[in-house]
Amino acid sequence: QVQLVESGGGLVQAGGSLRLSCAASGSIFSINAMGWYRQAPGKQRELVASISSGGSTNYENSVKGRFTISRDNAKNMVYLQMNSLKPEDTAVYYCNAEGIYSKGRDRQSFGSWGQGTQVTVSS
Repeated sequence: QVQLVESGGGLVQAGGSLRLSCAASGSIFSINAMGWYRQAPGKQRELVASISSGGSTNYENSVKGRFTISRDNAKNMVYLQMNSLKPEDTAVYYCNAEGIYSKGRDRQSFGSWGQGTQVTVSS
C-alpha cells in the first residue's frame, strides 16, 4: 500500500519553531488530501491542517497565523512549518494522506497514517 514517514519533531522552547516533514512511498498513483493531526495525552486526535492536491489549505483555529502547511507533489511530501510554538501545541503529530494506489493492473483508494512524531514545547 502506501507508507508515510514523519520527521522533524523534537523539544523546543515556547516561541520557537519546528518544521515537520512527511514522505509518502509505495505504489502511489495520486494523492488527494494530505494533512497533519495531533493527539495530546488524554485528548482525542484532532486535525491541525490539511492541504488539497490543488493547494487549498485548512487550519484549526488555534494554529492559524502560526502554522503553515505545504506539499511537494513531485516528491509526495507534505510539510508543517510551526512558528510561535506554545506549550499547548505539545502532542504527537501524525501525517495523513488519502489517494489512489496501483495494485497490479488495478487502482484502489487508500488512507494512510504515519507513525507519529513527538513535539514538546516547554514553557
